[in-house]
Amino acid sequence: MEVFNSIDSLQSYISSLKEEEKNIGFVPTMGALHEGHLSLIRDSKEENDITVCSIFVNPIQFNNPDDLKNYPRDFDKDAELLRNEECDIIFNPSVEEMYPEPSDESFDFGNLEKVMEGEFRPGHFKGVATVVKRLFEIVKPDRAYFGMKDYQQLVIIHQMTKDYNIPVEIVPCSIVRENNSLAMSSRNQLLSEDERKQAEILYKTLKFVKIRSGFAPVNDIRRHVDKQFRKTKNMKLEYFDIVDMYTLKSLNSWAESNTVIACIAVWVGKVRLIDNIILFS
Repeated sequence: MEVFNSIDSLQSYISSLKEEEKNIGFVPTMGALHEGHLSLIRDSKEENDITVCSIFVNPIQFNNPDDLKNYPRDFDKDAELLRNEECDIIFNPSVEEMYPEPSDESFDFGNLEKVMEGEFRPGHFKGVATVVKRLFEIVKPDRAYFGMKDYQQLVIIHQMTKDYNIPVEIVPCSIVRENNSLAMSSRNQLLSEDERKQAEILYKTLKFVKIRSGFAPVNDIRRHVDKQFRKTKNMKLEYFDIVDMYTLKSLNSWAESNTVIACIAVWVGKVRLIDNIILFS
């Protein structure tokens, strides 16, 4: 496994692989790797000659400075996990390497960036789009792998590749869950045992929504979810919505779309968790 910290050295190495007609799979991460990330590595290895994993905590996608400060970091542990999965390349740049000058790139994703995560994390998707576009330009992958847990991010990255004609196939990958059905996330490390137990309600709620979808009125389901979290101590519902999978437009009736996903964000103590479930596709 090769480890690169500089863009020039990585690009030189990848150029030599491209000359050998190797195709490149890419898994961008912010480290604090877990089984969800490793499943992306495995998917990439199955479909590509070479797999690249980036580990870079991107400061410009954090709208809360404390969130950036507290984000878990352990490069040595991450590297060992990737070595065990036989990942071919790690790209671990510094902030200065990625952003030698302040980024002034602007994007317009319309409604996609204004709802749900975009409403509660202003500037977040600008930061995500900036770093992913930059990484795509550096790595030049044939395919890039993203987990479905961050569904809105996935939709926006799809849109960005279209807007900028970036020749990369975006591969969505299923959510990987812990034994208690909590969606795997680096933030789960910050939960206490009691909070982890409480957080089980997220997926239980989403499964209830899926059972009721298609016949219970959409707004009745929204009210039920809101009520559910109002009576749960130490948890605060930030948003819950039922939206079209491609436009992210909030639905008022099931007749409005044949491709529907339910998305949720909840604070468990001081830890913010997101999850989703596809209702119709």
